[in-house]
Amino acid sequence: QWYQRRVAITAGEDQMVVPGAGAFEIAIYQALQEYKNEVRGKQRLGVQAYADAMLIIPKCLAQNGGHDAQECLVKMLQEYKGVDKCVGLDLETGEAMYPAEAGIWDNYCVKKQLLNSATVISSNLLIVDEVMRAGMSSLKG
Repeated sequence: QWYQRRVAITAGEDQMVVPGAGAFEIAIYQALQEYKNEVRGKQRLGVQAYADAMLIIPKCLAQNGGHDAQECLVKMLQEYKGVDKCVGLDLETGEAMYPAEAGIWDNYCVKKQLLNSATVISSNLLIVDEVMRAGMSSLKG
């Protein structure tokens, strides 16, 4: 119960919510797919990797609901392309649904922190990788 109270308090403090049920992540994925067409070179691979990472939450929702994750993703992505609404996952049926209409919301601050943390962690891992490669090449030379 403390968790439910904390969620309500946070939503009230933010005064902002986003559609839940994986809809936020599906929308980001689609936006990144469109953005990828504007990017050239290796950066396209980075945009694609980031977009693919956004699908982890909808995949986990599907698996935790006892559904085939890939099948659910395909359903949500197909439904998203056909409408001008955020599309999420109905955990009971495994079908695409409109979370805003069903009253399923996520806290804005949680999603903002998710994106910020994912970006910082990814950047730090890339820096560590570059440092390790530089160290290995200096040992060879």
